[in-house]
Amino acid sequence: MRLCATRRAVRRTWTVELRPQCGGPVMACPHCPPASRPLTLGTAAVRPTVVGHLAGHARSDALPAHLRTCQCHARGCQWHPRHRGCSGPITLVLTCERGGRLWRLTDACSACARATPHSAIVPESTLTTTPQPAPPRHRRRQTCGPEAAVRIQEMLSYLAAALPASTPAPARLLAVQCALRAAASGRLWMPLGFLRGMRMELSSSPWQELEQAQWLCRLPASASQDPRGVAVQLLDATILAQAPGRRDRARAADWALRLTSHPVLRDVPTIGPLVALALAAHLAPRSARGFLEADRLAHVCALTSVALAEVLDRLVVAGAAMSWAYDAATEDLTWTLPSMLAGPQWRVSVR
Repeated sequence: MRLCATRRAVRRTWTVELRPQCGGPVMACPHCPPASRPLTLGTAAVRPTVVGHLAGHARSDALPAHLRTCQCHARGCQWHPRHRGCSGPITLVLTCERGGRLWRLTDACSACARATPHSAIVPESTLTTTPQPAPPRHRRRQTCGPEAAVRIQEMLSYLAAALPASTPAPARLLAVQCALRAAASGRLWMPLGFLRGMRMELSSSPWQELEQAQWLCRLPASASQDPRGVAVQLLDATILAQAPGRRDRARAADWALRLTSHPVLRDVPTIGPLVALALAAHLAPRSARGFLEADRLAHVCALTSVALAEVLDRLVVAGAAMSWAYDAATEDLTWTLPSMLAGPQWRVSVR
């Protein structure tokens, strides 16, 4: 006797197509109801709109983790060159194909995610809308644990897909701070003292880069705000749905700011603090050593393999890294950071 299964199959691969039109690109989604019309993006933020739309499908078609499988493997691994086989946990992978005209969000194993060109892992926290319990109010200062490093890992990976590859390192560091500190509405206020800590109080180039990418926009300061600062509105719809709460995200942002502002990084190139942040975020728990696939580290830092090696050498010379090595057999990078950057107990202020 055959069992009756009336529950519909849950989709775990979603695609949208951008079709060029005279009034701006039109986003067509085959998974939306037939009655819905293609969305004309015009001058809207194309990348955030596309990613936010795909994330909405992922939220509505949620599936328990133990039921998710590698959709790339199910299709014969046709999305990437041949590799050693599927392995690793199942993650959400965002891929851009055909020069930005086709975008795909799918479940894939870590091995397929690394082998797929023009792809990045999307943090699961951006799809979670369940509110997190707030920490006790009487704790004014808390220790930044491994959760902050995980949050930075996810944000760097997401920004690698959400921002153009040409976005420079200072703009990416600014995007990390904005994304983690923004309120639920996507707005935040960046005072001059904070910008001075990031060494960009007099520089408008990072802001212009993010505005040209249509990822954020600067707002005119209101009469009640200190004019010595910047009011910001994020345009990335996916960032607005991220979890956990703002307080937990602020701890991760404080940790990233303290690390990238460390005096040992003052004499390295502008890409150095971004690479140092990625290295520190991928350390083993309570250890100064870390390892990661070389192509994945280069991807989150928007660097080529050759450029990444040069930056790592500069970090070693400056004392921001003790050593690093590349294993050609496994294609992994291993590194060791000094205790001042790898210390597990970073104390951060909670406002």
